[in-house]
Amino acid sequence: MPNPRLHQTERRKRERRLTAILYLISIAVMFTSILIIFGIWLWMMPPSVIPQDNHDFNNQDIQMSEQIRQDVVHLADSIGERNMHTPGSMDSARAYISRRFNSLGYNVEEHHYTLRRGIYSGRSATNLIAEIPGSGNSDEIIVIGAHYDTVSGSPGANDNASGIAVLLATADQMKDYRPYRTIRFVAFANEEPPFFQTADMGSYAYAKRSAERGEAIRGMIALDGLGYFDNSPGSQSYPLPGLGFAYSKRATFIGLVTRLGDLNLLRSVSAGFKESGAIATESAALPGFLPGVNWSDHWSFWQHGYPGLLITDTLPFRDPHYHSPYDTPGRLDYENMARISSALTLAVQNLADSDTE
Repeated sequence: MPNPRLHQTERRKRERRLTAILYLISIAVMFTSILIIFGIWLWMMPPSVIPQDNHDFNNQDIQMSEQIRQDVVHLADSIGERNMHTPGSMDSARAYISRRFNSLGYNVEEHHYTLRRGIYSGRSATNLIAEIPGSGNSDEIIVIGAHYDTVSGSPGANDNASGIAVLLATADQMKDYRPYRTIRFVAFANEEPPFFQTADMGSYAYAKRSAERGEAIRGMIALDGLGYFDNSPGSQSYPLPGLGFAYSKRATFIGLVTRLGDLNLLRSVSAGFKESGAIATESAALPGFLPGVNWSDHWSFWQHGYPGLLITDTLPFRDPHYHSPYDTPGRLDYENMARISSALTLAVQNLADSDTE
C-alpha cells in the first residue's frame, strides 16, 4: 500500500529541486543580461585616448604650464580659502581673474545675482564672463566654465584653482581665434556647500538667465579638479566597483563625464581630445544620479535643458586631500594641466565650427 507521507516528501523534494534550478537559471540569465548590457554600454562609449608619442612638450607648452602654476599659486596661496564665509576672499579672486582675462585682451562682463537661501539670503554674488563672438551663427553658444570658490578650511589648489587656471590658459590659446559660434569663458561663484546643487550656485543663476533669454547653448563644459595624478597601482577608484574593469586603476588620465542623454556631446569633446593626443583620457556617460556624475557646474545647465559635461581628474576618487587644508599647489601636475588645455582648445574649436559647411 503506497505511503502518502513518503509521496508528499518526494514531491516536496522535487519542488525544491525545481525551485533551486529555476533560481539558478534566473541568476544566470540576470548575470548574462548584465554582461550584455555592460558590453553594449562599453561599445557605445568613446574609446580611451592614449597620448601620442610625437606630441612634444615644446617651449610654448612650458610657458603655458608655468602660467597655470602661477595662477594656481596666486589663488591658493596668495588669496587662499575663497568663499563667502571668508571676508574679502571672493572679491580678491574676482579681481585677479578679471585682470587675467583683461591681460589676454578680453572684456569681462560681471553677472550679479542675489542669493535666496540661508544666512546669505539677500547678499549678492558674481560670475565673470569673457566672450569670443561667433563670426557666423553667433546665437549658438559654447560655454566653458569653472568655479572659483572653495570649501571652508581649504586653499583649494586642485578644487578649483586648477579649473580656473586651465580656463584662463584655454582663453589665452583662443584669444585670436574667430569661431563660427560664440564661445564664452565663465568663472562661477558658489559651487561648493552650502550652495552646492541649489539655486544659489553661480552656474545655476547663469544657466537660469540664459534660459530666460532663450539663449541657444549648444554645449557646456565644466572644469573641476584637473591637477592631481598618481601612477601608483590602485590610486584610482570609482563610484561603482564594475567600472574598475573598464577603466584604469591608476590615476594617470583625465576624465570626461556626463549623463547618458548627453552622449553626443561627450563623443564630440572626446574626439577633440583624441585628435590632440596630448593627454590620456577616459570618457563615460553614466546615469546622472551616480556619485560624481553631477558634482559640478554642468548640473546647473542640465536643470535648464542644456547639454553639459564635466572634465575632471575625478577629485575624491583619487585625490587624498580633496576638500582639505592640504589641497595645496605643490602637489599638482602643471605639465598635464597644460596638456588638458591644449586638448580642450581643439575640442572647443571643433564644437564651435562643426556642421558649418
